[in-house]
Amino acid sequence: MPVQTFSVEQIDTPTGRILVVTDDDDRLRAVDWEDHEQRLDHLLQRQYGAGTVRLHAASRASAASGALRAYFDGDTGCLASLPVATVGTGFQRMVWDALRQIPPGQTVSYGALAARIGRPTAMRAVGLANGANPVSIVVPCHRVIGADGTLTGFGGGLERKRWLLAHEGAPGAAWAVPAQAAMDFPSPSNR
Repeated sequence: MPVQTFSVEQIDTPTGRILVVTDDDDRLRAVDWEDHEQRLDHLLQRQYGAGTVRLHAASRASAASGALRAYFDGDTGCLASLPVATVGTGFQRMVWDALRQIPPGQTVSYGALAARIGRPTAMRAVGLANGANPVSIVVPCHRVIGADGTLTGFGGGLERKRWLLAHEGAPGAAWAVPAQAAMDFPSPSNR
């Protein structure tokens, strides 16, 4: 497989520094937190092939980094039309496309998401596709919750998932940022 070279930027957010990976056409390829850089590398290698991805520091700010800054500044709808290029399987891309249809401030269960894509018994496969999403926040896997309304796994950690949902105004006291969260993020309402 040919080597792909992507640009990487770092942006500071209330939930920690984020790495933003884009291509030469300014399409978003990956997003993850700096403290999960190993996971980011793993997802890129899984999508493009081992040893086929090279990252270099971006020479200019991308549209993706600008949109993510706007998102964290309160414009939670600004990510909907951001160009994303992923190389997952057909099923993964179907799940990721369905994730982008979930509006900010709303959540769905794995079962409901499976039903939306016409595969109502594929809840586990939807969960696996959700976990393989390389474009966190923009492909909003944080909006998927358990059937009982509880928060479930998130690559960036449950504290970040809780913060993102509260930031977007998702209803439910279970998503409020606890006063003493494991990670000390500012409350979305107190920024």
